[in-house]
Amino acid sequence: MPESAWKFLFYLGSWSYSAYLLFGTNYPFFHDPPSVFYDWTPGMAVPRDIAAAYLLQGSFYSHSIYATLYMDTWRKDSVVMLIHHVVTLVLIVSSYAFRYHNVGILVFFLHDISDVLLEFTKLNIYFRSCSGSHHRLHALVADLGCLSFCFSWFWFRLYWFPLKVLYATCHCSLLSVPDIPFYFFFNALLLLLTLMNLYWFLYIVALAVKVLTGQMRELKDLREYDTAEAQSPKPSKAE
Repeated sequence: MPESAWKFLFYLGSWSYSAYLLFGTNYPFFHDPPSVFYDWTPGMAVPRDIAAAYLLQGSFYSHSIYATLYMDTWRKDSVVMLIHHVVTLVLIVSSYAFRYHNVGILVFFLHDISDVLLEFTKLNIYFRSCSGSHHRLHALVADLGCLSFCFSWFWFRLYWFPLKVLYATCHCSLLSVPDIPFYFFFNALLLLLTLMNLYWFLYIVALAVKVLTGQMRELKDLREYDTAEAQSPKPSKAE
């Protein structure tokens, strides 16, 4: 629960800030994705509000690599999660260094909303059975949160992400800057990010199938090990 509470608070704050940048300022990146490369030049100044978002995200994912290894609960997808954090941190640092920060704001916005709903749903799953009793309100909120999470994952990460981000980076970037540097490097990492989103979507589909077929009566995180199948415990921090 503390792990989910911390992640929920971070993702809620970071997504809200990226939403503010895209819809509360004059940045047109969401409604006009090709604009992320308008007037692009090497070494161009990074606006302070975007730099603040990069500092926030870079700090979090630097910590997340350590947390996945030594602090968080070890899950079936922890290795993929670790790869995701490394890829994300490389994208954050390199896109800032080479001034592709406008694309980064779009990526933050399209990804963080799913994590907000995921951690919110997990919190209600934990609260559902706290104090040895069943809380119907938390069970209902968890069910609604799960539906919202499944929809947001597909819509934001598997539909809008290719439609807006990959379209801008793979196609529009060459129209605006024909000799744009590190074209294949950045697009390869973004495509790898898309593949990992598809990998986790399989867990979502498996969850939906189990619920619809009656194999699962209550929601739970399929990535977590059951007691019977748990691997040997990880060494303690002291060890």
